[in-house]
This record gives sequence, structure tokens and C-alpha cells, in this order.
Amino acid sequence: MPFFPAWAKLNLGLEVGARRPDGYHEIRSIMQTVSLADQVKLEWTTGSISLEVEGADLPADSGNIAMRAAKLMRDRAGGGLGVSIRLIKRIPLAAGLAGGSADAAAVLFGLNRLWDLGLSSPDLIALAADLGSDVPFCLLGGTAYAKGRGEIVAPLPPLPPCFIVLVCSPLVVSTAWAYSMLDRDGLEQHRPVDGIDGLEAALETGNLSQIAAGMANAFEPVVMAHFPLIGEIKEILLTAGALAAMMSGSGPTVYGLFSTSKEAHAAASILKASFITHVVQPVPVGAGRLIEE
Repeated sequence: MPFFPAWAKLNLGLEVGARRPDGYHEIRSIMQTVSLADQVKLEWTTGSISLEVEGADLPADSGNIAMRAAKLMRDRAGGGLGVSIRLIKRIPLAAGLAGGSADAAAVLFGLNRLWDLGLSSPDLIALAADLGSDVPFCLLGGTAYAKGRGEIVAPLPPLPPCFIVLVCSPLVVSTAWAYSMLDRDGLEQHRPVDGIDGLEAALETGNLSQIAAGMANAFEPVVMAHFPLIGEIKEILLTAGALAAMMSGSGPTVYGLFSTSKEAHAAASILKASFITHVVQPVPVGAGRLIEE
């Protein structure tokens, strides 16, 4: 049975703008897929859609975005098709790593192949946007610019080879709460000096140190003010030699960017006694890589 990797997502940079009439905030972000991934296994069946989840306590019905993605694809195809989905979770839940969005993207991509629907990339991106703000990026993958509420995506030059230490703390940070804190404080107060434009220019150079210097996340000041552990983890990563350390999304995962595997694994060894850690690398594709067992 073929399976489709659902790669985790990091924000290399994140700006948050004003709240829009539809209730979402306008954002600009540069995102990156990394080698930590869930597995989505798909098997053609007749007439029904089923979901089995391993490795996490998640619903196996329409409360799971992977199931909603499958139903959306069947509706797009005109009905009558079925699939058995086996979802093996490896991305930590509620970690700011877009695990659910990655699963949905893998289902969209995989069913387009499995059912031989022949949907174009723009068709799939449009369906992805109906499911969630991060799903279009997870479908595209690699290094990409995202704007709007996150659903408008475009590829960027790849992040140079490097090693990334993910540190998943037990903190629970509500994304809605984090946005409300930005609204309360005033968005301009948390806008990075060079912002996304500076980070995009750094990616054009291919220089990892310049990219690290341009990384910034608008959520960090407000989240760190309430959860000092975020800042403590950042400091440990920087002391261990990280070129940059930053929170992904609204947290709570913090990651460090390292130029060598040796430094990255040494940093992870310091933190693994207290936190779930993963040493990963950038992945130049998103859900769109078919792997045969």
C-alpha cells in the first residue's frame, strides 16, 4: 500500500496584520516543511470513506480534518468513490507544526493520484483553502511565502542545507488567545524591523547566517510574556550554538537552526531529558512525494 508523507511546518518568519471583515487576521509568513512527518496510507474501497488513527487520541470521523479532506475530494469527483485511510501520527498535537493541515494536504494529493482525478495544482490549492489556512502551504511544501489568511502561497528559494532541533514543550497555547493578545497590545508594537521582506531577500542569497538573522515571529513577545519557558528554551538553543532560535506559529514548539548535525544533536541531548525533541532537516517538497512500501 502506498503512503503519503504529511510533513510538519515551521514558520521562518511571521507578521500579523489587522483583523479582516471575515474575522481572520491578515498575515505574511515564510514557511518551511521539515522531515518530521505523519504517514497517510490510502487504499481504494467501494462506496465508503473510513479513517483509522494510530499514535494519537484523535477523532476518526468528520471531526478530523483528514476525513473532511477525503469527503471534499469525493464531492469534487461526483461521489461514488471510497477510501480506507490509515493515519499514523508522529507530529505532536497542538504544537504549532500544522500536523492536521499536513494530514489534510496529504489526503488531497493522495486521492487525486489514487482516484486518478487529474485535478490541477490550482484546483487542489483551492480545495485546500476551503479546509484551513495552512493546508495550501502544506500541499505546496518546501520554502514558500504565504499571505492573506495563509491560503495564498508561492514558492521561494529553498532554505540551505541545515539541521533543525524541534523542542516540543508541554505548554498549551491557544492560537485564538495569541491573536487576541496582539490585538490588545497593538499590532505595530510587535512588527519586526525588516520583516518578511528582509527574510525573503536573505533567502535569495542562500546564506544561512543571513537567513537566521532575518527570522522573526510576531507572536513571540506576547507568548513569551505569559510563558517564560519559551524564552528559556530559546536561550538554551542559542547557548548550544544555534544560529537562530524561534517559536513556530503561536507556539508552543521552539526550534533552533544549526549549520552542522553534530551541533544539532548536542543541543538536542541537552533538552531531551525535559522535552520531546526531534532533529530534522528542511524538505524541499510538501505532501507531493509518493513513497512505496
